[in-house]
Amino acid sequence: MTKLGFLLLLLLLLLHLGGAEIKTLTISSDQRPLILLERFGFTHTGHASISISGVSVTSTLATPDPSTLGFFLLNQDSLIQLLIQLQQTPQFCVLQSKFITLLFTFQNLSPLPHSSFNSTYPIHSPNEYSLFFANCAPESKVSMRLKTELFNYDGENKDYLSAGLTVLPVLYFVFSVLYLVFLGVWVRVCVANKESVHRIHLLMGSLVVMKAFNLVFAAEDKHYVKVTGTAHGWDVLFYIFQGIRVVLLFTVIVLIGTGWSFLKPFLQDREKKVLMVVIPLQVLANVASVVIGETGPFIRDWMTWNQMFLLIDIICCCAIIFPIVWSIRSLRETSKTDGKAARNLAKLTLFRQFYIVVIGYLYFTRIVVFALGTIAAYKYQWVANAAEEIASLAFYIVMFYMFKPAVKNEYFVLDDEEEEAAEMALRDEEFEL
Repeated sequence: MTKLGFLLLLLLLLLHLGGAEIKTLTISSDQRPLILLERFGFTHTGHASISISGVSVTSTLATPDPSTLGFFLLNQDSLIQLLIQLQQTPQFCVLQSKFITLLFTFQNLSPLPHSSFNSTYPIHSPNEYSLFFANCAPESKVSMRLKTELFNYDGENKDYLSAGLTVLPVLYFVFSVLYLVFLGVWVRVCVANKESVHRIHLLMGSLVVMKAFNLVFAAEDKHYVKVTGTAHGWDVLFYIFQGIRVVLLFTVIVLIGTGWSFLKPFLQDREKKVLMVVIPLQVLANVASVVIGETGPFIRDWMTWNQMFLLIDIICCCAIIFPIVWSIRSLRETSKTDGKAARNLAKLTLFRQFYIVVIGYLYFTRIVVFALGTIAAYKYQWVANAAEEIASLAFYIVMFYMFKPAVKNEYFVLDDEEEEAAEMALRDEEFEL
C-alpha cells in the first residue's frame, strides 16, 4: 500500500459518517486494496452480519490466494498502529495484522459456482469500528454482491443506528416542536404589527415552516432506520425539505443583507447575480448531499462528492457575506449626505450586528460542529448534532428579532436629541477613518 493510501485511509476514518443501516451493494471489477464499507458504534450487544454472493476474482497474474481477500473490522484505537505497520512494511497484507478484527477471508467461501458466504459476528469489545474489505492480491479485480447489517440489541429489538446516534429521532422531534412554537410566536408578532409587515417577513415565516418540516422528516427518517434498517421513503422527503430549507435560508440571508423589502423594494444587478449564483449552487450541493447520504464511502467517487459538497458550501458561505458588506458601505456613504444621521447610524449598527451574527453562525456550524463530531467519543456523536441545532435555533431567533416587524422600530423612530448625538458619532467615525 502506498503512502497516498495511508493518507486516504486516515482521512476517510476522520470524516463523520452517518449511522449505518442495512446496505445492499454490488461491487464490480474493483481492484482497490481497501474499501471502506461502513462505520458503526457498537455497544456490548453489537453484531455485524455480512452476506456475499456471486463472488468472482480475476487476475492478470497467477490465481490469487483466497486468504489475501477478506473482511475485517478496525476500531479507532488501533488505527494509528495499523498505519505505522503498513508504512513500515509496504508489502504487508492488512488481513494479517494483529491490530484488526478479522471476520473472514475468501477461504471460507462455498465451492464454485455458488461462491457465497453468510455469517453474523458478535462484538466482544464495545467501540466504534470501521468495516473494510481488503484485497491484497496484486493485479486482481473482485466482483460480488454484498449485504451488511451492523446493529446493537436494544432489549430484544435490533437498533440499526450507531450507539452515538440512537437518540437522534427524539432530538430532531424536540427541535421540530420548538420551531413550530417559534412559528406561532412569529405569526403573532406579524399579526400584531401587520402595518409593518413586509414581504421579507413572510419569506422568513416560510423559512421556519421549512425548517420545522425538515426536522420532522429527519426524525421519521432516523426512527425508521433505527427500527428497520431502512428509511422506507422518509429519506426522500427529508432530502426534499432539506434542499428547500437550505436554499431558502441562504436566500433570506442575502435578501436581508441587501435590505430588500426592509429598506428598499428592489435589488441591484450585483445583488441579483449573488442570488443567481447561490441558488443553483445550493441545488447542486443538495444533489451532492443526496449522493453522499444514499451511497456511502464504498463507491469510487465518494471522496470527490465530499470535496464538491465542501467547495460549494464554502463558496455559498462567502457569497452571502458580500450583500451585507455592500449594505454597510452604502449606509456609511448615505449617512454623510442625506442629513438623517441617527436613522442611518442605527441602520449601520443593525447591519454590522447582523454581519457578526452571520459570520458567527457560519463559523460555528462549519468549524466547531465538525470539530465536536471529530473529537467526541463515539457514544456522544449526537452532541455535534445537538450543538448544530442549538446554534441554528439561536441564529433564527436573533435574526428574526433584529428584523421583526414593529410599528415603532427602535432603528427608525428617533427623536431630535438622538439625531444630534448620532451626527456627532458620525463625525467622530469619519475622523477616525
